[in-house]
Amino acid sequence: MNMNKEEINEILESAEQKISAQIKIIDKIKEHNQEKVLRAFQKNKIGAEHFFTVSGYGHDDMGREAIDKVFADAFHAEKAIVRNHFVSGTHTLACALFGNLRYGETLISVAGAPYDTMEEVIGTRGDKRASLIGHGVNYREIPLKNDYELDFDLIAKTLDSQTNMILIQRSRGYSLRKSISIDEIEEVVKIAKKINPDCICFVDNCYGEFVEAKEPTEVGADIIAGSLIKNPGGGIVEAGGYIAGKEYFVEQAAMRLTAPGIGSEGGAMLNQSRLILQGFFMAPSVVSEALKGAVLAAKVFELVGFKSTPKYDAPRTDIIQTIEFGEKQPLLDFCKALQFNSPIESYLTPIPDDVPGYDDKLIMAGGSFIEGSTIELSADGPVRPPYAAYMQGGLNYAHVKIALKGVLNEIFNPEAKNEQLCR
Repeated sequence: MNMNKEEINEILESAEQKISAQIKIIDKIKEHNQEKVLRAFQKNKIGAEHFFTVSGYGHDDMGREAIDKVFADAFHAEKAIVRNHFVSGTHTLACALFGNLRYGETLISVAGAPYDTMEEVIGTRGDKRASLIGHGVNYREIPLKNDYELDFDLIAKTLDSQTNMILIQRSRGYSLRKSISIDEIEEVVKIAKKINPDCICFVDNCYGEFVEAKEPTEVGADIIAGSLIKNPGGGIVEAGGYIAGKEYFVEQAAMRLTAPGIGSEGGAMLNQSRLILQGFFMAPSVVSEALKGAVLAAKVFELVGFKSTPKYDAPRTDIIQTIEFGEKQPLLDFCKALQFNSPIESYLTPIPDDVPGYDDKLIMAGGSFIEGSTIELSADGPVRPPYAAYMQGGLNYAHVKIALKGVLNEIFNPEAKNEQLCR
């Protein structure tokens, strides 16, 4: 199928008309979450004094202490630790796991295999010596129903009084399963707590913050974790992650990041406090822009015949939009066009390459201001069947729309140069 510039514009306009109801829902959730964050700032009397930092050990860092309280209050948690010292979302999750699991205890993933990079943390792939399994933690996975959604009956049959922690990965990772909603997280937590009240319910909250009106800690999760270069950083935080939840579990994780006896009491913030606070305040609005772009992409790709999930009118619980191409070349073309329509390094052409933590070569596109920032418009995916692109982010809806025009032009009008459409 070939399309010219006018036909591509018509598809975009048609898609925009059909998503108006979803845009209103996203705006309503944005306003709710924005007020929740604002009240957390007001409650903790955030002022200019919290923007300053200290050096060395980071003793008496007012900004660090205030940030922790703001995150905890916004997420309705007892405690939070928010640090630029977390090098990635995987690091943040690893601290929560290693900090709260001991030799001989049992961790169960209730949504099948977790994200690729977590396999080495757990020990199901790679060198097991440094992993949870290498440290004597027992690990099991509960398969999904039809490889797509949570199997609540099987979860209830599998968990027992010896289950010390369950892992709920909210987003789909590099799979085509359904992402897990807040209502589903609440149901899993109820099942786990009924079987073993002491079971720690841990949610990998990456890509999910501020997408729904509630966070997992508001429906019974004991501990959650995520990355600051995803949703809660608002597109301006330069590095870091957060862990929030019950005070004891958060502090145990903090001692894995630092050391026993230090926990959450140390760590100079290195002039990042203002950015973290400002990014968190911006996050509900930035997330809503990314969501609107994802909904538009879902409808656009539906109109041109690609399988894309979630559907444009489906409830959202994360910012990720998946497009299945079925062949390698359209996936590469998609990433090429997305890179071309990025504000940074638009002149580069992404190619598949090896990435630490993954078995397959990955293709990654995203000219972001912050390296690896996935709240900025980006896409990536393993170069393996069904050759799916995982698109996420977008600091503003207009950019996503422009990039989608470029993608359609690259795939359906290859004879024309992208410059004719976008420059």
